[in-house]
Amino acid sequence: MGDRLHLESFLEMMSVERGSSLNTLQSYRRDLEAFMESVKNSVETCTRDELVKYTQSLGKKGFSPKSRARKLSSLNQFFKYLYLEKIRPDNPCSNIDAPKMEKSLPKFLSEREVDKLLTATDKDPRLKAMLEVLYATGLRVSELVSLKKSSIRKEGSDHYLIVKGKGSKERMVPLGKLAMKALENYKPDSQWLFPSGKSHITRQRFGQLLKELAVTAGIDPKKLSPHVLRHSFASHLLSNGADLRLVQELLGHTQIATTQIYTHIQSTKLHKLVEEHHPLAKV
Repeated sequence: MGDRLHLESFLEMMSVERGSSLNTLQSYRRDLEAFMESVKNSVETCTRDELVKYTQSLGKKGFSPKSRARKLSSLNQFFKYLYLEKIRPDNPCSNIDAPKMEKSLPKFLSEREVDKLLTATDKDPRLKAMLEVLYATGLRVSELVSLKKSSIRKEGSDHYLIVKGKGSKERMVPLGKLAMKALENYKPDSQWLFPSGKSHITRQRFGQLLKELAVTAGIDPKKLSPHVLRHSFASHLLSNGADLRLVQELLGHTQIATTQIYTHIQSTKLHKLVEEHHPLAKV
């Protein structure tokens, strides 16, 4: 079986058995096709040394440690699959160290900056609805743009969103009154909450609209992205006393460790607060 057929079989397995999203599958395909084009031997016979040289070459080509780590993870998943399917006698990636990465804290906006953004959307009902929903729920941008009208559920006077996240896992996310009001003011004639043509608005287009909105609101466009608003949602919740486990559930994180990065943000803010205002810190 040729390399391409192995690749297609792997992607099919990741889709059917693991429930990987289209974005994840496309990322795997790009990473693995780039690798196959760069090495001489087939995936059935290539060696650990070839893989090490390939990953080292990525650094010389300017790929960041984060990108290199992701590409190595793609290779590891692929070769693990070949090993389990008995296509290879080993996984040559198993003992290759991932590049060391500096831990960086997520970027987020202040509550005042979020207010400025929301005010700047007053003349654009669709963008206002998208922004209100994103800030009220902390959804991933892929989850936000693909919402349907049927995603909204009501229990008593409260509204919720049924969201399909990573691995096709569903979770229920509360929808605040301001977000619901923004949705009611924007009533598209479509099955999608945020339509564009015959489908829904794309992640890329929403990102562009946010950059334009930042300029209008007087905020540096480099500071703003859909993911920054997701980070802002989590950070502001914790700042106002929310439990970390609750934030984990709302964000759809499988591991609490993924959510704990936001506690570092709070620790940094508290440390700065003490340094600036505690009398003994000025001694």
